[in-house]
Amino acid sequence: MADQTIDGNISFVPTENMVMIQKVAREFAEKEIKPVVMKFDESQNFPFEITKKMGELGFMGVIFPDEFGGSGFGYGEYITVIEEISRVDPSVGLTIAAHNSLCTNHIFLFGNDEQKKKYLPDLTTGEKIGAWALTEPTSGSDAGSMLTTAVRDGNSYILNGSKNFITHGSVGSTTVVTALTDKSKGKKGISAFIVENNSPGFIVSKKENKMGMRSSDTAALAFDNCKIPKENILGAEGTGFHQALTVLDGGRISIAALALGIAQGALDASIKYSKERKQFGKSISEFQAIQWKLADIATRIEAARLLTYRAGFLKDQGKEVVVESSMAKYYASEVAVMATNEAVQIHGGYGFIKDFPVEKFYRDVKLVTIGEGTSEIQKLVIARELLGKD
Repeated sequence: MADQTIDGNISFVPTENMVMIQKVAREFAEKEIKPVVMKFDESQNFPFEITKKMGELGFMGVIFPDEFGGSGFGYGEYITVIEEISRVDPSVGLTIAAHNSLCTNHIFLFGNDEQKKKYLPDLTTGEKIGAWALTEPTSGSDAGSMLTTAVRDGNSYILNGSKNFITHGSVGSTTVVTALTDKSKGKKGISAFIVENNSPGFIVSKKENKMGMRSSDTAALAFDNCKIPKENILGAEGTGFHQALTVLDGGRISIAALALGIAQGALDASIKYSKERKQFGKSISEFQAIQWKLADIATRIEAARLLTYRAGFLKDQGKEVVVESSMAKYYASEVAVMATNEAVQIHGGYGFIKDFPVEKFYRDVKLVTIGEGTSEIQKLVIARELLGKD
């Protein structure tokens, strides 16, 4: 883990706050989450009680100041929380990541004082769950081609359109929605709005049945003449696309942290299993083939961890982290896929059985190479910045 020293350089010694929050998060994950991981995975029910307890611990508002009910920590502590929770259940780690980085952070970064005072305290304390609606059925990586519209009507905006793959879409109370306010301007005609999920015309059209991350709620939304007050626009008209890109810079750090947790959880399980499993008269951990797998996984995790904490460190400094967050997210997510694949292989047939945690890690992990920008999009972002292209 990395933290800021007095001279502004990166130190490899965790701060007291990071050590403290790591201990709290690990104990909570082991005690409160681990016993019910498969219960929620198989039922696909959202863990409201666990989320409420995480709100009481400050996990639902890690990176926000206490004036808005947050914990007042930085990205170092935020990464630590997500990684520790995701070591046990990535679905719950995703809940923390999406809630903090997307909806709540969008309002914090671009909301006016009145909007912040109205919405942030309930979000940062976990009293309410936040969702963020950018992706549409025909616009995934190409977010600028969205079709959802928001038409000004007196003191209101009327939303029409649909969104899909929305984390917390069916369980959230507050959703930040992007929509076109001026079709002729393309990306520059996109605006962002705060929408309360009980608004007339706000429709949860489908809850997704997923391969992994099954207790993390994912839903498709529709807006049928959904009327929202004009004061719920975030910033000026036409600034929504730029806002979304800024929000995603921080969001990618949280997905990198989620990937770290999955990879570390898979490694921990593999080390434990390899010591216990006997073949040919000795533990399989004594075989070089297994040792090399463990060494490869551990080394790549540490490299991913350094990239992730570096991005978080720079984010806390107020620096632009377009490249750093993309590198962290890209590399950490690919490492996590490799780690879980090797973990299942180390477990052999038992890795295919739900009694062992690596089976779930294997199903959960693929999302981190897709959500908040695919690995391919991350490489395009990195290359664009290297080549100096707009």
